[in-house]
Amino acid sequence: MLTQIDHIGVAVRDLDKAITFYRDVLGLQFLEKEEVASQKVRVAKFDLNGVHIEFLEPTSKDSPIAKFIEKKGEGIHHIAYRTDDVADEIESLKRKNVKLINEHPVEGSGNTKIAFVHPKSSMVLTELVQKGE
Repeated sequence: MLTQIDHIGVAVRDLDKAITFYRDVLGLQFLEKEEVASQKVRVAKFDLNGVHIEFLEPTSKDSPIAKFIEKKGEGIHHIAYRTDDVADEIESLKRKNVKLINEHPVEGSGNTKIAFVHPKSSMVLTELVQKGE
């Protein structure tokens, strides 16, 4: 079962520029910056009263984020929903014939397990997130 929105992912070309604007100009609380090698991105995380925004900068030209920016430009990339059991959510979606990008959980940022639902099924790229222990 989905329990809440985990974050909104935004694709950017320059992570440091995004950090400077959202932290120093808009005053959002900067949480952390990390590289997620498995997803080929650097991530900057912000919090605004419990709503998280993650800015995603590609680390490789073949990164899904690089391809997104090349095709659509910078902007909202995905909406992520939290779940207690991402593997169970994947199986439930398979039974409902939902098109998935990940048929098994993969490593995400911050010690999470994640999976993506294809936007052909969900209208916008959708991420399922299970927090790490």
